[in-house]
Amino acid sequence: MAVTGLTKSFGNLYALRNLSFSLNKGEFLTIFGPNGAGKTTLIRILSTLTKASSGEIRIADFSFENDSEKIRRQIGVIAHQTFLYENLTAEENLRFYGRLYDVENLPKKIETLLSEVGLQLRKKDFVRTFSRGMQQRLAIARAMLHEPSILLLDEPYTGLDQHASEMLTNWLKRLRSAEQTILMVTHDLEQGMELADRIAVLVKGKLVLNQAQQEIDPKKFRQTYYDLVEKDK
Repeated sequence: MAVTGLTKSFGNLYALRNLSFSLNKGEFLTIFGPNGAGKTTLIRILSTLTKASSGEIRIADFSFENDSEKIRRQIGVIAHQTFLYENLTAEENLRFYGRLYDVENLPKKIETLLSEVGLQLRKKDFVRTFSRGMQQRLAIARAMLHEPSILLLDEPYTGLDQHASEMLTNWLKRLRSAEQTILMVTHDLEQGMELADRIAVLVKGKLVLNQAQQEIDPKKFRQTYYDLVEKDK
């Protein structure tokens, strides 16, 4: 993915200001930022839910401006909103999304993913009976169903208890080991640092840091982050 000069404004209010960055195949990029930094706006644009005011985004040979339908098939999204239907079962939800994306060998794919997220025994249960953690695990299966080339995560740890958070972290580690390309936005410094290959900081719609994780001292990063946030207040 290559993002160049990305800007989003709402009238005179700028949510994103001239963002440029790249995401290489198999890379895990974590973008940190306080509330109101523009993180969710960025994810909404990258997932084609919101249009940018200006700038260019490309995934492989596809342009967001000209190939939005093809782009949607390249990305999977996990956010606080699960995009699940509560009155459908876990299996029915995945079947619905699988047909939407024309997934091949769908029954087998559903069984495999439900097993991987630990929900195979609950596949006939309605999503409304699931805990927040279980819904998030099903949302992971939904996002991975069509084998996206890029996975977008918007504050995926929000509302999860300790056990569910650990399960999500382990799942993301497995995806990282499998060289899944991932972009995660979060304000959780500990989780984000642990998982990332590269770290960026977004403050008031501007990228004020973009570095390889190995170049950053984890013990000093918290203070560095706070200094960057305070500097732009």
